[in-house]
Amino acid sequence: MKTDNQHSRRNFLKKMASTAVAASVAPTILLPRNGNVLSREIAYRKTFGANDHIQIGLIGGGIQGTSNMESALKVPGVKLMAVADLYDGRLVRAKELYGHDMVTTKDYREILNRPDIDAVVVAVPDHLHAQIGIEALKAGKALYCEKPMTKLIEEGHDLIKAAHETKQLVQVGSQRVSSIIYAKARELFRAGAIGELNLVEAYYDRHSAQGAWQYSLPLDASPETVDWDRFLSDKAPKIPFDPLHFFRWRNYQRYGTGVAGDLFVHLFSGIHFVLDSKGPNRIMTSGGLRYWKDGRDVPDLMVGIYDYPKTESHPEFTLTLRVNFADGSGGGQQFRFIGSEGQMIISGRGVSIKKKRLAEAPGYTINTFPEAMQEAFLKTYHEKYPAKFEVIGPQEEEYTAPREYSDSYDHFANFFNAIRNKTGVVEDAVFGLRAAGPALLSNTSHFERKIVHWNPETMVVERSATT
Repeated sequence: MKTDNQHSRRNFLKKMASTAVAASVAPTILLPRNGNVLSREIAYRKTFGANDHIQIGLIGGGIQGTSNMESALKVPGVKLMAVADLYDGRLVRAKELYGHDMVTTKDYREILNRPDIDAVVVAVPDHLHAQIGIEALKAGKALYCEKPMTKLIEEGHDLIKAAHETKQLVQVGSQRVSSIIYAKARELFRAGAIGELNLVEAYYDRHSAQGAWQYSLPLDASPETVDWDRFLSDKAPKIPFDPLHFFRWRNYQRYGTGVAGDLFVHLFSGIHFVLDSKGPNRIMTSGGLRYWKDGRDVPDLMVGIYDYPKTESHPEFTLTLRVNFADGSGGGQQFRFIGSEGQMIISGRGVSIKKKRLAEAPGYTINTFPEAMQEAFLKTYHEKYPAKFEVIGPQEEEYTAPREYSDSYDHFANFFNAIRNKTGVVEDAVFGLRAAGPALLSNTSHFERKIVHWNPETMVVERSATT
């Protein structure tokens, strides 16, 4: 039912349109700003029989693995069967959280060898992602692998090959690709909401010790409570036990991938999903260790510039990324997509559009011309660009997710639905490497002071040049 205000506004627009011809300057009518609440589009069954559960194992019961279970176990029809971790205390905590009959082990292979487990969630340090992921696929398990999918690009190709050969499902753990917010942003971009894209800016800043990876150390950390040799595996140099290296592994290049692998990869994943992009072809970064000088050997601040080639889904554009672990403004994260007719911002629980279309008439700078030339110029100008009446739609739009919305929940729901229905996922192993590759090469560019040329189609480094 239309309100009186709506009818009045429609009459007003008609009246303005009918009198526009008589106006010496064409009026511009701004329609009201829109506000919309997004809704989840994925349907989930609420109940499952005892024999219809997806049974999972968790490999890596640390901060991220525990967080993953908070989301995964809320999805109906999912049952956690076993937890593997290398620290005794986390195995004790697993029983406290999931039941004292929960099977726990320090050897992840015990989980992979169990025929009653359908899928594994791998949330281990970066240097072990590909190794455990490939073993899981070969053991016949569907794989949910934390981001970045790999620490080394060549191991990423190995994981893609294993997924293809085993025909097992792989989903990488950057939840933005399952978010209704990013899905709306993708829809808006495809509809041309901001005109022709030319620049994307994104940042993921923090301002806390925990955000800078200064995680708490348990008082009983020792070679007796931690399986140090299994942690090092054959992927890291052999050194004596060091609790900082085990519990704060992100601070060290031998195990982690720095701010680029931890946070740039989230930004790449979100951008690639929104734009249907395969990635950049030129990578340049700068930064350094500016504040958290605690013995780490990775930057706490990094800025990247990336050139994206023209594809069927987007024009050529430039991307800038930033992570700052000592952001005195309080930290935060945001994406800003800038086009010729507007900008789109993803921040917090929503996406917004702000439009400002370029005027068809370019204007003029004729005050230095003689008066006769000014008159002649204006006559020609107004003939070429006559005054027009136009009604412009909403110049600002906002779409907001419900307060209780969780993209992590949706990401796991998509994973489990794909297992049940034998369908694919968006963030598969190829998508995962196309996000991880530029992130890993951001480190290469920083440490080696190089511009790196990346082929986003074949996912290989083509060449690099010292800057």
